[in-house]
Amino acid sequence: MTKNVKNKRGVIVYNFWGRICILGVKLLFDERPKTRRQELFDRDIEIEEIKSSINRPLLVISGIRRIGKTSTLLVALNELGRDYVLIDCRKLKENYGRQDLYNLFSSSFSTIIDKIKDLLSRVRGVSILGNSIEFRWKGRNSVSLADLFDHLNEKKLIIAIDESQKLRGPLSNEVREAIAHAYDYDRNLTFILTGSEIGLLYDFLGIEDRESPLYGRYYYSINLDRFRRGKAIEFLRKGFDEISMKVNDEIIEKLVEFFDGIPGWLTFGANRFLEGRKIEEVRDIAINVALNELENLIGAKRRVSEIAGRRYKNTLKCLALGENSWSKLLNCLQRAEGSTISSSVMDNIITNLEKSSIIKDYEFLDPIYKEASKKLN
Repeated sequence: MTKNVKNKRGVIVYNFWGRICILGVKLLFDERPKTRRQELFDRDIEIEEIKSSINRPLLVISGIRRIGKTSTLLVALNELGRDYVLIDCRKLKENYGRQDLYNLFSSSFSTIIDKIKDLLSRVRGVSILGNSIEFRWKGRNSVSLADLFDHLNEKKLIIAIDESQKLRGPLSNEVREAIAHAYDYDRNLTFILTGSEIGLLYDFLGIEDRESPLYGRYYYSINLDRFRRGKAIEFLRKGFDEISMKVNDEIIEKLVEFFDGIPGWLTFGANRFLEGRKIEEVRDIAINVALNELENLIGAKRRVSEIAGRRYKNTLKCLALGENSWSKLLNCLQRAEGSTISSSVMDNIITNLEKSSIIKDYEFLDPIYKEASKKLN
C-alpha cells in the first residue's frame, strides 16, 4: 500500500517500508553520483577549477572517501560538453593482470564507441564488434596503451581515471609510461586522475620518484575537503526542504555531529532517517558499513601475513581508543600483541594507514571509521 503526497517539486511516494521515492526530480539526497550542478551542493569553486584547467595534460582530484570527487568530476565534464571516457578502477582486483587491465579499458571505451569508432576501426589489435570495443593484449598483433592513446589523439578527448590508486601493482609502470608518452606527444588528450587513498594515489603517479616515467611532470591538483559545520547544516536543511519535510534542529545537529561534514555520510544518514530509522540507529548502521570496509582492508593484509593483519587491526583499535602519539601507540600495540614491536614495523603500519587516508597525525580522518575501529574483533 502506498500513499502519494504532492509537493511543489514533484511527487513523494511513501511505501509500506517508509521509503521515499521522488518522481521527476533529482535531489541532494540521491546517493548516486551527481551529473548536473543543480544536483550538487557547494562545489562551484572546484567545478570551475576543473573546467578552467581542462587543457592541461594532467589533473589530479583528491579527497577522502565519500567526499564527492566523482560527482564533482562528472558535473564539470558534462558542463564542458567535451567527449570523455570514465575508467572506474574499483573494478580492478588486487594484483590485477594485463587481461584484467585491458578488460577494464575495453568496457570503459565501449561506452563511447560512437565517438571513437572511426578512430580505432583500422588500428591493429583493436576490434569493433557491434557496441563493443575489444583490445588485444597478447601476441604480435596486440595494441599497447601508448599506441591506443596516439590514435585517440586525433580528437579532443578527456580520459578520467577514477580511484586511480587501484592501478598500483605489477603493471603500474606500463600505465604510467603510456600516460607519460601521451603527456609529451598527445596534445588533444587530457588525463584526470582521482583518488581517495591520497598517499597511494601519489605513490602510483611517482611524480617525485626518479624511477617513475612521470617523474618531474607538472600536474594541476584539486583537493576536495569536507563541509564546514555551517555548510553541513545548510546541506541537510536544503535536502530536507527539497522534499518538503520539516526536521527539527536536534536531528540535523546530530547528523552533523556524527558525520562531520562528509557529504556521502550526510546523504547516507539523511536517507536512513527518512526510512524511519531512529537517529542512533542511523549512526550504528553507518558504523557497520565502515566496519565492513575496515575488515576488508585487514583481510587484504591477512592474505599477505596473518601477523600483519592482526597488527593492523590492533593498531586501528589503539588509535580509536585515543592512543594518539608514537609512544602511546607503541605501548598499546605491544600490550595487545604481547610482544615487542620494532620501530620500523610500526612506522610501516602508520605510513600505510596515512597513505590510505584513514589517519593523519595519529587521528582518524573519518569519525565513523574511528567508531568502527573500536568494534574490530
